[in-house]
Amino acid sequence: MPDVAMWGRALRVMPKLDAQQWARLDLVSRWLVATRSAVLVMTFTSAAFAGLLAAKAGAFDLGLWLLVTLGLLLAHATNNLVNDLTDSWKGVDKDNYFRNQYGPQPLESGLMSVRQLLVYIAATGLAALAIGAWLVALRGQGVAWLLAAGAMFVLFYTYPLKYIGLGEPAVLVVWGPLMVGGGYYVITGAWSTPVAVASIAYALGPTAVLFGKHIDKLVEDRAKGIRTLPVILGEAVSRWTVLGMLVAQLALVVGLVASGYLHPVMLVALAAAPSLRRVYPVLSRPRPTAPPPELPAGVWPLYCVASAFWYNRRFGMWFLLGLVLDVAVTRLGA
Repeated sequence: MPDVAMWGRALRVMPKLDAQQWARLDLVSRWLVATRSAVLVMTFTSAAFAGLLAAKAGAFDLGLWLLVTLGLLLAHATNNLVNDLTDSWKGVDKDNYFRNQYGPQPLESGLMSVRQLLVYIAATGLAALAIGAWLVALRGQGVAWLLAAGAMFVLFYTYPLKYIGLGEPAVLVVWGPLMVGGGYYVITGAWSTPVAVASIAYALGPTAVLFGKHIDKLVEDRAKGIRTLPVILGEAVSRWTVLGMLVAQLALVVGLVASGYLHPVMLVALAAAPSLRRVYPVLSRPRPTAPPPELPAGVWPLYCVASAFWYNRRFGMWFLLGLVLDVAVTRLGA
């Protein structure tokens, strides 16, 4: 029987499961756990951003937005599955590596065989590709270029981009101009440079989350020859870089309002600023080598990333509220 409670849990956190618990899950629950669906909220937010900006321009199309959103979510899910397969093949996730400690790595935890994971990848990836092909048929060659760029990041993020310090810049591009700018283009039929610039205000959040994750596993990555940006920059610089990105989000919102592109009501997003008080103590000090007493049980070894992800959800909530208000005020005043 469908376990709706597990669906909700898998969308909030990454459940730790043993083989017996996995065997009792329904197919949807297995897919949600295997794809690490808890982080898909960041992709949904970018898709929502694209839709709201299309509405602001008076060109929103619900059908196209739903296709864009579903396609992006499936593409992100495919990327997560490919990441686990690639890291397993390359031996990165063996010996209780970081990935296995915060949630089940399907292959290394013995929950799935390579063949089963390949089936998940094929089904999820082909569904995303089918939606992309449909959108190309509806919107033309420009969407084909966006589809090709998205496929490149899905296939090559884990290797080689992550190995040469390009994983973090890739996330900035994907969750910003590609998802938001590209989604806006598909929905409206027109490219907008202001939209692409505005998308950076949100994309800095997912990028900060990835930075936090790579800070948390900096020692393990360095030992395995994975040169993420935190490995290249060092922990201290990386921690302050994350804080800088979170502050830059707020500054960009102010700048976009000052430029006239966003309505002053968008300043409601600044309500996220007080939440930085919880993030600052985590990122301004060296990462501890053991879980601190104040860290909730079950979170470790997630530490910097848990804090960045927590803040990103709050900023995203206020940011989307601001956009909804912006659209309402803009369209009512049109």
